[in-house]
Amino acid sequence: MANQEAFLQSIQNGYTFKGESFKLGCAMLEGQVIPGATVNLPLRMMNRHGLVAGATGTGKTKTIQIIAEGLSDASVPVLLMDIKGDLSGIAAKGSDNPKIQERYQKIGGEFVPQSFPTELLSLSNEKGVRLRATVSEFGPVLLSKILELNDTQAGLVAMLFKFCDDEQLPLLDLKDFKKVLQFASDEGKATLEKDYGKISTSSTGTILRKVIELEQQGADLFFGEKSFEVDDLMRINEDGRGMISILRVTDIQDRPKLFSTFMLSLLAELYATMPEEGDMDKPKLVMFIDEAHLIFQEASDALLQQIETIVKLIRSKGVGIFFCTQNPMDVPAAVLGQLGLKVQHALRAFTAKDRKTIKETAENYPLSDFYDTATLLTQIGTGEALITCLNEKGIPTPLAATMLVAPRSRMDILSEQEIDALISKSKLTQKYNQTIDNESAYEILSEKLAVAAKEEAPATKERRSSGRKKEEKSLLDSILSSSAARQATRTATNMITRSILGALGLGGKSSKKSSWF
Repeated sequence: MANQEAFLQSIQNGYTFKGESFKLGCAMLEGQVIPGATVNLPLRMMNRHGLVAGATGTGKTKTIQIIAEGLSDASVPVLLMDIKGDLSGIAAKGSDNPKIQERYQKIGGEFVPQSFPTELLSLSNEKGVRLRATVSEFGPVLLSKILELNDTQAGLVAMLFKFCDDEQLPLLDLKDFKKVLQFASDEGKATLEKDYGKISTSSTGTILRKVIELEQQGADLFFGEKSFEVDDLMRINEDGRGMISILRVTDIQDRPKLFSTFMLSLLAELYATMPEEGDMDKPKLVMFIDEAHLIFQEASDALLQQIETIVKLIRSKGVGIFFCTQNPMDVPAAVLGQLGLKVQHALRAFTAKDRKTIKETAENYPLSDFYDTATLLTQIGTGEALITCLNEKGIPTPLAATMLVAPRSRMDILSEQEIDALISKSKLTQKYNQTIDNESAYEILSEKLAVAAKEEAPATKERRSSGRKKEEKSLLDSILSSSAARQATRTATNMITRSILGALGLGGKSSKKSSWF
């Protein structure tokens, strides 16, 4: 009993905050829920980032759903990157059942089904609001990183961007950039080298091949107009709840380049456009990346460096980033050390490597007087998790094995008809889903080259005619000046001379035998 009272006091002291918070669940000791041991999450610290980890089927996605619901209720906009396609149900009301009622009898409170304001987004041909960015907005530095260019090639890309700025050639999509690359390696090479420096044809060829590779992964759908404005991710609904934007990326799991391109663009845009906020009562935006291990396993070094940098700096902009993955060791150590909130679902120990991972995971959590963390990691059930976060002073809260509340929204996905209805009501669909192809570098350069070709045609014809005459004259001169020609001329002249002299009787010995009769 004394141990239980000490545990209850520890949880109440650790998870009671001065600022606004919301309930995540109720703490357990020795497998039993302790009444009154409520585990809350402080909104003030949600910009300190977080991790949701655990084996397949342990409830990670539902935990994301719960946290997103709590943030929305607190007027905090949320961006969910839905790689598996199972988060769309947050737009519909959930349904009660005996298991949920049994859970609430243990943890206290009342289950009230609720739908949440939701916007569906897409990077590709999935249904939803299309997210795009222009090549110019992406910039030479990020473009070079995503293409994994060396310093020489990156310098050439920067030079081409400068040329386009100087000549007012808008770079809107990848066909614009490809056209500029082709122009720089062919018709415009001499002009560019005169004003901007030497251009290596091998470098332009390499860059072009990498752009084509990016295109093959679907990036041509991402680059273009109309550019998505990050302010549209931070909307508050008419009823005061934060908008939950779900980016549906189920069709790009095998196209890491496209996802890396989007991630680099979004993180850079958020950091560049949002003002410094310092410590806020609640964040301006919280982003959840589901199945984050896919990103870290496939991401380029440029993306990993960018994520590490952004995670360290962007919290001062009022933005929180949460990673959801199966194994916390999938997250680079530099990123893991920046994650203040940790929700750890069960891990499975099937192999020696699994047991080593569990031991390493346990060492990442605060020491506890009430739990054997490594053992507990394999024993907690579905819908339960080990939790620790940062209090308002930035100190980690006590480790709490927690039975989580149930999502109030639907725990299943929307039907195709429901998705269509949701998209048809969206104001952003009308704003972003129209195809726009304004005049840009591709059209401008193509027109200039066509005009130049027409102007060149008459002069080329005249040069060719003059060339043929010169060629004919040159051929005649060469024939007449050849030794064979000179010899033939001498022979013909001698024959004519001899004939004339012979007729006059002056032809030598042969002339004596000749006669007119």
